Amino acid sequence: MKCVTGAEALDMHEEFDLLLLDLRLPDIDGLEVCRAVRATSDIPLIAFASADRGLDRVLCLQAGADDCLAKPYGPRELIARIEAVLRRARPARAATRRTPAVLARGSLCIDPATREVRLNGRLIKLTRKEFDLLHRLAAEPHTVHSRARLMADLWGYREGYAPDARASRTIDTHVSAIRTKLGAPDWIVTVRGVGFRFGRT
Repeated sequence: MKCVTGAEALDMHEEFDLLLLDLRLPDIDGLEVCRAVRATSDIPLIAFASADRGLDRVLCLQAGADDCLAKPYGPRELIARIEAVLRRARPARAATRRTPAVLARGSLCIDPATREVRLNGRLIKLTRKEFDLLHRLAAEPHTVHSRARLMADLWGYREGYAPDARASRTIDTHVSAIRTKLGAPDWIVTVRGVGFRFGRT
C-alpha cells in the first residue's frame, strides 16, 4: 500500500511489516518521519535519497533507518536489500517483542497489544490516532501534555514545533471525538494555554 504523505505513513506504518520511505515528502521532512517511526516501532525501514545528497543518506541511517538507497536504483538491488533487512530484523524483533501492559483507569481499560478500548466492558471503537492520543494521556495520567509535544510524538512534527491553528484544531477534533465516544468530557481535561491531561485516575 502506498502513502502519499508523511502523516499517512506515521498513521499507518504499524499495519505493515516493512516501510519504504522516500525522504522527499510533501508535508513532513522524511528524516523527521524516520525518527518518529523509530521512536515507537522496530519496523524494518529502508529510505531513499537522491544520489547527490550523500549527507541525507548518512543522516537517515543515524535517524534509525536500516538501510538507505541512492536514487535511481534498480529493482533487483531493491529486492536484495529488502531481503537482507528482513533477515536481520526477524530474529531481533522476535527476541525483543514483549506484550505491552494493559492500562486500567477506573472503568476504562486500554489494551495496547490489541489496540482495544473498553469502558465498563463495552468495546469503544477509536481511530488509530484517537487510540494513540488516549493511550498517551492515560499512560501518564498526572502529566500535562503540551500541544507541541503531542504533535511531535503522535503526528511526527519536528521537535519544538509551535502548533498553528490548523494543528491545534486537529488535536481538538481528536480530543472531542474521544470524549464523545467515552460519553463524558472529563475523561480528558484541557489545561488552558498548555495542553491536555487524563481526567480520571
